[in-house]
Amino acid sequence: MKKHIYIFSPSGAVRDKAAFRRGLKRLQGLGHEVEVDEAALSSFQRFAGDDATRVAAIHRAAASGADVAMISRGGYGLTRILPSIKYKSVAKAIERGTQFVGLSDFTAFQLAVLAQSGAVTWAGPSLCEGFGVSDRSDKADGHGAGGRGGPDDIMEACFDDMIRGQGEGAGWRQHKEREADIVLAGPFHARRLGEAANFKVDDGVLWGGNLAVLCSLLGTPFFPAVKDGILFLEDVAEHPYRIERMLSQLLHSGVLAGQKAIVLGQFTGYTLVPHDKGFKLQSVINWLRSQVKVPVLTNLPFGHVPTKVLLPVGQTCDLVVQGRDALLLWGHAHAH
Repeated sequence: MKKHIYIFSPSGAVRDKAAFRRGLKRLQGLGHEVEVDEAALSSFQRFAGDDATRVAAIHRAAASGADVAMISRGGYGLTRILPSIKYKSVAKAIERGTQFVGLSDFTAFQLAVLAQSGAVTWAGPSLCEGFGVSDRSDKADGHGAGGRGGPDDIMEACFDDMIRGQGEGAGWRQHKEREADIVLAGPFHARRLGEAANFKVDDGVLWGGNLAVLCSLLGTPFFPAVKDGILFLEDVAEHPYRIERMLSQLLHSGVLAGQKAIVLGQFTGYTLVPHDKGFKLQSVINWLRSQVKVPVLTNLPFGHVPTKVLLPVGQTCDLVVQGRDALLLWGHAHAH
């Protein structure tokens, strides 16, 4: 199904031009019409153009009439321009059918749109890291999922479901936890190894994204006041103690207490050190579960990894858990 995809750069400058070209070629190879914003390859310091240039690019994406507005890459730069974005124009574009897609630094835009307008955007791939990955399948490339190079099959399938309006949910299997790691906390967490935790969370607004970016918006008009939500989180290059510190900020500010469930995605790109003495990501998960009264799920296939699902940020969802198996259901989230 041919779709009009608009590529724009609201955050970091595109340094890997080869990945950019590969991404364009692959989207075109899938039969889509790809339009590139006039400033997509601009560069100012570490940014894809100065602040005014990147704000204008967002507004051109909103006015493009495209089916999908996809960022070229993440990086940093959106938090500093959030006050200049015309959120009514973005919301109207979404209402007309434009799906905004991205991740990482794009979390700032997505949460601001949710806070300012309530409109739904999609957490998903960017052009370069999603569709522009190398054809090499060696591990050094970092994207050789499934023993082959190029875009990940699952990511591509989920993207196709989104643009066709057929995606209705995402299922995955949580990490298997050792008996020593299982915390005796709350009704949702297993008391003994092998004991199934079966439950359902109804009608929770799905929201979240990159943990560090999300925390940076606390106390601002761009942080959505989501109550009874399903909060999903991921991050890259953050040591578990830093992850715990950010989670404690959300805990002490009352954000976590207002959710129906917390879903942890992929936390990658960090290195444990001898000083940790056994402190690891599972230690953080154990601590979090001891602090909240809601289910804390693990291993959502989303984050800075090749294999990731697409998630409608701001959409009301159900969450079904049977043992280690979890399923997020949002139905016809993209009906206009």
